[in-house]
Amino acid sequence: MAENPATQGLARAALLASKGLPMTREHAAPELVCPAGSLRALQAAVDAGADAVYLGLKGGTNARNFAGLNFDDAQVREGVAYAHARGAKVLMALNTFADARDLGPWRQAVDRGVDLGADALIVADSAVMAYCRDAHPTLRLHLSVQASATSHAAIEFYRRRYGIQRAVLPRVLTLQQVEQVIRHAEVDIEVFGFGSLCVMVEGRCILSSYTTGQSPNNAGVCSPPSAVRWQEDAAGVQVRLGGMLIDSYTHDEPRGYPTLCKGRFLVRGERDYAIEEPTSLNTLAILPELVAMGVKAIKIEGRQRSTAYVEQVTRVWRAAIDQACASPGRYGVQPEWTATLSRHAEGQQHTLGAYNRPWR
Repeated sequence: MAENPATQGLARAALLASKGLPMTREHAAPELVCPAGSLRALQAAVDAGADAVYLGLKGGTNARNFAGLNFDDAQVREGVAYAHARGAKVLMALNTFADARDLGPWRQAVDRGVDLGADALIVADSAVMAYCRDAHPTLRLHLSVQASATSHAAIEFYRRRYGIQRAVLPRVLTLQQVEQVIRHAEVDIEVFGFGSLCVMVEGRCILSSYTTGQSPNNAGVCSPPSAVRWQEDAAGVQVRLGGMLIDSYTHDEPRGYPTLCKGRFLVRGERDYAIEEPTSLNTLAILPELVAMGVKAIKIEGRQRSTAYVEQVTRVWRAAIDQACASPGRYGVQPEWTATLSRHAEGQQHTLGAYNRPWR
């Protein structure tokens, strides 16, 4: 069920003292990390207040491998120059798993990222990390969410073995679990703040593989465009993935890009979202807690989304982080923030996801 962050912000902030997490001005503002699927989106994010943007090269080395998205070398150079001139960082995602038969494309992408001036690489595959460590020992490495490291022990393994300096946590942990990881980890911790949710543990999904034979963890996209078919008839539009019917719509019904986990199926005679209902993670309500426990970066999901999405969501989060750090005792989710994020949320619904999981 959708949640209303506007009614939760003050209550969440009031809980800080009882949890031993008093907010003070001494808490450093977390870095706002925003998506850039194009040069225009990168510029919009930086202008709207992003501290860092993350992007990917064209091809299967990054987990948003869609036609029309991502950067060639000239665009990366221009984007890096634009961001650096305005005090922002550029992070490059090389977050798919390399083909054991040919590590060449991933190694070449690492070398390109270094040559093009990326401030850090976001990596999931241990073989790619090993190459970064050996070939570019001064390169800053961030552990991708695709690596599925959910404990401080797992993160410590990557720190000792490959020298990672930041880990992005999967969206399956409660607030208490995030706090425990931060308390014991010896690297910076980044969490997702807003955007589409993944029902699976990142980096371990095989749903697309089941229907298309192509793993999203290697190819970089949950639903390969070549496997998607829209079939229109008098009744409406049927959507198939790898030949499997995963949803159907009336002609005037809104529809997004199809993924198997968010398809609608007949289960016991009822047609509904059997696996995951479309909704977006929205952590504005718990932002003071995230700051107080020492989260070093908050990531906005959405490299596949529009420039308008990037610009508007970034502005909301810039304002929220600034308020939460400057006046923690007065922090509250503003109605205009919620209204803006609602326009960009999947299904126009928000949730705290696993952060507010009532069960253990």
